[in-house]
Amino acid sequence: MKLQIILADDHQMFRQALRAMLEKEPDIEIVAEAADGNELLKLAAEIPVDLVCMDIGMPNMNGIEATRRLLALRPDVKVIGLSAFHDRDFVLDLMKAGASGYVTKTEAGDELLRAIQAARVNRKYLCSDVADIVTGALINNPEDKPDSVRLGSRERQVLQLVAEGMTSVQIAANLHVSPSTVEVHRRNIMRKLDLHNVAELTKYAIRNGLTTS
Repeated sequence: MKLQIILADDHQMFRQALRAMLEKEPDIEIVAEAADGNELLKLAAEIPVDLVCMDIGMPNMNGIEATRRLLALRPDVKVIGLSAFHDRDFVLDLMKAGASGYVTKTEAGDELLRAIQAARVNRKYLCSDVADIVTGALINNPEDKPDSVRLGSRERQVLQLVAEGMTSVQIAANLHVSPSTVEVHRRNIMRKLDLHNVAELTKYAIRNGLTTS
């Protein structure tokens, strides 16, 4: 029986390249493509799917939050994270959200196929680019270091949406919280990062792969 896969990535050319590679596998069928987290959730509610190849830096709803919401809706679905980045926080946040694997886009060939096959038998898989990073994080917990800056998952969502130009009211509607809660997150983000305006927040978000804006 073929594994039914949705490709979720805001870059159409990358989706096309991924589709062309995966469709060569006799036991894989690409059933849909999504350009952002909202579109993915809509598709997952309407069509059969076994696994999602999930970009981390999608607009409107990043891959980490999309993974969390998808698995709340469809706990049977497996998620393999894809990213141009191998930042420790991205890897750990995605795995905590319930993903089965994480592969950098530079390794999205044989490594991705290995990750898919591992997920198929309920095993976790990290590509070689990030395995050492996760091992190091487990040995040397960054949260034990007073100088370490670590945003919570909700703060990272708010930062992404601020960087994409949304107002606090729009962010509140997107995340189903109150505007005052968004303002609290925004102040906390700026304090933690020692940043003072939207331009600086946007530069930080782009530099750290939270948005492609």
